[in-house]
Amino acid sequence: MNTPKKRNFKIEAFKHRVEVDPKYAEKTWKVLEHAIHEIYNHNASGLSFEELYRNAYNMVLHKFGDKLYSGLIATMTLHLKEISKSIEAAQGGLFLEELNRKWGEHNKALQMIRDILMYMDRTYVSNNNKTPVHELGLSLWREHIIHSENIRSRLLNMLLEQIYRERTGEMLSDLGPSVYQEDFEKPFLEVSASFYSGESQQFIECCSCGEYLKKAERWLNEEMERVTHYLDPKSEPKITSVVEREMIANHMQRLVHMENSGLVDMLVNDRYEDLGRMYSLFRRVPDGLSTIRDVMTSHLREKGKQLHLLDEKDKYDKIIGSSFNNDKTFLNALTSSFEYFINLNGRAPEFISLYGVSEEDVEAVLDKVMTLFRYLQEKDVFEKYYKQHLAKRLLYGKTVSDDAERSLIVKLKTECGYQFTSKLEGMFTDLKTSQDTMQGFSAGQGPEAAGEGPAIVVQVLTTGSWPMQPSAACNLPAELLPVCERFRAYYLGTHTGRRLSWQTNMGTADLRVAFARNQRHELNVSTHQMCILMLFNSADRLGYREIEQATEIPAADLRRCLQSLACDVGDDDAFFVNDAFASKYYKVKIGTVAAQKDSEPEKQETRQRVEEDRKPQIEAAIVRIMKSRRVLDHNNVVAEVTRQLQSRFLPNPVVIKKRIESLIEREFLERDKADRKLYRYLA
Repeated sequence: MNTPKKRNFKIEAFKHRVEVDPKYAEKTWKVLEHAIHEIYNHNASGLSFEELYRNAYNMVLHKFGDKLYSGLIATMTLHLKEISKSIEAAQGGLFLEELNRKWGEHNKALQMIRDILMYMDRTYVSNNNKTPVHELGLSLWREHIIHSENIRSRLLNMLLEQIYRERTGEMLSDLGPSVYQEDFEKPFLEVSASFYSGESQQFIECCSCGEYLKKAERWLNEEMERVTHYLDPKSEPKITSVVEREMIANHMQRLVHMENSGLVDMLVNDRYEDLGRMYSLFRRVPDGLSTIRDVMTSHLREKGKQLHLLDEKDKYDKIIGSSFNNDKTFLNALTSSFEYFINLNGRAPEFISLYGVSEEDVEAVLDKVMTLFRYLQEKDVFEKYYKQHLAKRLLYGKTVSDDAERSLIVKLKTECGYQFTSKLEGMFTDLKTSQDTMQGFSAGQGPEAAGEGPAIVVQVLTTGSWPMQPSAACNLPAELLPVCERFRAYYLGTHTGRRLSWQTNMGTADLRVAFARNQRHELNVSTHQMCILMLFNSADRLGYREIEQATEIPAADLRRCLQSLACDVGDDDAFFVNDAFASKYYKVKIGTVAAQKDSEPEKQETRQRVEEDRKPQIEAAIVRIMKSRRVLDHNNVVAEVTRQLQSRFLPNPVVIKKRIESLIEREFLERDKADRKLYRYLA
């Protein structure tokens, strides 16, 4: 197969020289110049833009771009000088209207001229680093119109006056971006700052805080709207910053502390709308929100001791939610404030443990109790008191409902873990077990035994679960001893390895008493009161010493029991039954004179028990930390122990140091020989 032979083609230059008319450039420019004049004179409708574009194209193509560009500058300059005279001649309010009208006409002319000279823009302008046609027109406008001595100062004054009039309730012209920024915006911002400085001073003297904030909010919105309608969008952050500084930042302290209307007044009187407005305005300026937080925190801490804590917590939660946008920094400040003043009072754990609740609002109150509980630093002290109060409520049947008590224990368990509530749960377990035990005991006695002598209901309490200190038993009445012994035998027969001791300082009894004139009553008394009253079955009159010897009730308890039965008591007094006793009720409850609550020795004893209970917890934490880290300096040990135990209490650094010394003595730890502040764990 034969391959076709390649042929090379050569294109030769056109040999006939094209001659250009020497007057071509001038003639063509005259056509274009005439067109530009017609455009500025509003006679563009008769022009052929296609022909004009072709003429401009040919001038550039034939290397007459310089002539075209310089001619354009001269022609536009000529027209702008005429426009300048027209604007200068306008008087009063017509000045801005004429300026705006001429600016619109110039812009429209520029668009047409740019379309005609598009080829020059694309080639000649870019190749020779010239200013594009449109930008050239704007630059010439600024030079011959805006920077004209007779226009510039007059324009600025009138624009600022227009804005002032618009602000005070009584429009602006489009100047072009570079003119706007260089010649208008800076003076505009300066005048605005002066305006709002004066207005703020005037209104803060005569308005309440709430009214002032409304005006500031309105002015701020108006400025943003004014920017939307009249000004460059880039001016918005600048003018709003001016308003924020002059109206808010410069007056923050005075506003929040304003008497009878400032922040504290808003908080006290639940003015949620005003609080929300203050929050939204203050958040716009530096340190605005911290100013509100500081005043709120100061107010809470100052008034903390007087507050009804549960209600106040609800109130401030609502304020932060509805007015402060659930701001986390405010929630933290609220938590910090409540934690501060709750822990100021050393008896706060006891007070919170004495919560009151009705059947209707159980969950709501318990949730509030848990909220306050979380603020407590000494949760172990709360545990001590709560355990004491719960024990009394359970043993004396004073609980609103067992469900309410169990519900709080579940919440405490969720918050603090099983160890915190194990003994509390043990109390309920004991009561349930006691019910089962009594059913078994009663069933085993038979009908004959049930009819003999008094009946008893026994609650068997596990020593470690209940907070009461063991008390020496008094001498029970002889009538009770047989049934008590039967119960002891039954219980020890069904539970091996256990020991029972009667807690006669607790418990109650129902006594049927026959008084004179056939007056019969059933008296509800304490166990100690029962022991005293039963003595009078075999004696008409007994002295104080005789009762003390017969019952062996501790002196303080005996005196309180006799006071409740016979009023004033002396060591030499004698007592007898008042046969004339009468009451309209068959069942009569005889109270016991309460021991002085929380006497100083008792408070010291409770505190000492708490401190003793803390020691093994602190030591256990130290050992856990050192076992994990092996070597650690003193400050870090203290910090880690505090972090681990702060959910129950804040350990004292001095106590931590003592526990470290104790562990060193017992060879759990040792000091580093080179650095005494460094501890080493001994396996």
